[in-house]
Amino acid sequence: MDAINDPSVENVVVMSSAQVGKTELLLNIIGYFIDYDPAPILLLQPTLEMAETFSKDRLATMIRDTVVLKNKIGDIKAKNSGNTLLHKTFPEGQITLAGVNSPSSLASRPIRILLCDEVDRYPFSAGTEGDPLNLAAKRTTTFWNKKKIYVSTPTIKGASRIETEYEESTMEQWCLPCPYCGKHQPLTWGQIRFEDATMECLYCRERSTEAEWKSGKGEWMARRKHRNKRGFHFNELSSPWKPWREIIEDFREAKKSTDTFKVWINTSLGESWEEQGEKADEETLMKRRQRYNTQLPDDVLILTAGVDTQDDRLEVEVVGWGVGKESWGIEYKVFYGDPSQSVVWNQLGSYLSKTWTYSNGEGLVISCTCIDSRGHYTSEVYKFCKTKEHRRIFAVKGKGGDGIPFVGRASRTNREKVALFILGVDQGKETLLSRLKLEFEGEGYCHFPMEGDRGYDEAYFKGLTSEKRVIKYYRGKPKVEWLKKSGTRNEPLDLRNYATAALEILNPNLEMLKNTQKKSNIYIQKQPKKRYGLIKKGIDY
Repeated sequence: MDAINDPSVENVVVMSSAQVGKTELLLNIIGYFIDYDPAPILLLQPTLEMAETFSKDRLATMIRDTVVLKNKIGDIKAKNSGNTLLHKTFPEGQITLAGVNSPSSLASRPIRILLCDEVDRYPFSAGTEGDPLNLAAKRTTTFWNKKKIYVSTPTIKGASRIETEYEESTMEQWCLPCPYCGKHQPLTWGQIRFEDATMECLYCRERSTEAEWKSGKGEWMARRKHRNKRGFHFNELSSPWKPWREIIEDFREAKKSTDTFKVWINTSLGESWEEQGEKADEETLMKRRQRYNTQLPDDVLILTAGVDTQDDRLEVEVVGWGVGKESWGIEYKVFYGDPSQSVVWNQLGSYLSKTWTYSNGEGLVISCTCIDSRGHYTSEVYKFCKTKEHRRIFAVKGKGGDGIPFVGRASRTNREKVALFILGVDQGKETLLSRLKLEFEGEGYCHFPMEGDRGYDEAYFKGLTSEKRVIKYYRGKPKVEWLKKSGTRNEPLDLRNYATAALEILNPNLEMLKNTQKKSNIYIQKQPKKRYGLIKKGIDY
């Protein structure tokens, strides 16, 4: 409401959950301009019927119960009152209520104050006239002090008009200070802890109750600069009417079906639903990076690696694995050089022999490595792997499509007679996506280091989240496909897939390794065409 009164602000966008005061905001704006700053106003609803309902149930009652407004707007029953269900006059101004499904109401008199409610429920076109928001906005052209206010809960990702408007604004979030460290931050679902209905601070990691968080003085914090368009987002966690425990219970119920979960995402979190696919959020993954302060965190039991070949380099990721296939990114490294020459392969060989240490000085080596054999350097990959199978360094080849197992049986039908594993990369990406979306540490959770020399920078996370799962229809039948975002490289995604495949090839008993508490004294060795058995440290590769 302060933004509405700011002369430098022309557009105000509110993207939020349901039942947090959006309608009250619109009513307050209407009341202000009727009483303090008379102007021609247009309130736009998705349908004419909704406009009529808003007029009868909300606007009429506000006018009736507010003395200064009642004295300025005549009784609808009186003759010549200038007051009808969808059009009301007051000194020096008027308000018109309209539905998007009535195009004629969008192209008549000029307006200074445009209020658009639930814009994500508007049709793409008002009859044959075109986009209803653009049609309504054109009616404000002649006013230097015009205001355009768009309010809605979001719907579908990529098709949400309110989300598009919000992303073109200052993108402000309602932030509260941590009761412990005092740092302001938005109330996000990923920070909520179910067991005691508390929220964990993004910075100091302390947990506080709902009452403790909401006792602090909140403020709007912008993520972008914009000359005249302010955008605001807040969710149900900020609501004074819905306790966090109830929101948690609603979440548990909503998760039982996709349809109810979609509604919960839209109306409780005030976020759009990824209708056509799913992808991990690079910003969220970057924010949850941790400081290891040692090469290997204590819970790492096994190390694997994935290698990708490019025309001018080799890229490698080393991943640590713990109980429940909880993972830790250890290092992402690039070796620049011509893969047709031996120099870069010698560098890779030395790197894959490296010993990684825990804080107590004990160490692990990489137990298994998968190297992508596609591309221009297939022969070089085969030759490198042929002499290093005893170190469990294997060539792999990805294959997309449904029904292909993540890791198939090794074959030796290639020119070099090396073990070649076919990977069902789509299944691997599905598994990785589900793990990246986990919010709590434990089984399947993915950890990433904050130390800058390990290679986990912004470019890494853009690559890790470079593809999204979409559903396409061919001859009426749905098919899941993975599409890469334009302008991004997907090597980090592929490498994590290869490192995960290496773990599946090993098939270690992680629970047993944890229980023995002898991480540094155990390796896993590949026996040709058999499962893998445990051997003691000291085997000379």
